[in-house]
Amino acid sequence: MGEVVLRAAGVDEFGAVLAFWHTAAENGHRPADTVDAVLALHRRDPEALIVAVDGDEIIGTIIVGWDGWRCHLYRLAVRPDRRREGLGRRLIAAAEERFWAFGGGRADAMVLDDNADAHGVWAASGYAAQPEWSRWVKPL
Repeated sequence: MGEVVLRAAGVDEFGAVLAFWHTAAENGHRPADTVDAVLALHRRDPEALIVAVDGDEIIGTIIVGWDGWRCHLYRLAVRPDRRREGLGRRLIAAAEERFWAFGGGRADAMVLDDNADAHGVWAASGYAAQPEWSRWVKPL
């Protein structure tokens, strides 16, 4: 294992990111990810998708969503055999640095209720479930 670097994902890595999410991310209850969707994200904000890499290998991701009003976090994932090394917290901290630069004052994270493994890293990073709100969705 080498030094882990956090940086924006490059267009040439999007296929690898999708393959990574297939094995390392919670994929239930959501539409399938596509290269076109990741490309659209990249066109809007080329630095929104942060990857953690060890050498040439992607071992973690987070999407930093900023709509000009609110801060949103998506697709926090760490390769299963690299969990419990602090990578999730490092990715969250990198996302929060971007939010501070934007002037954001509060971040929210999309975390599946049944993804108990993820609850710990979010709680350790200062996040808590908000009982007053429910997410409403409509497939387009």
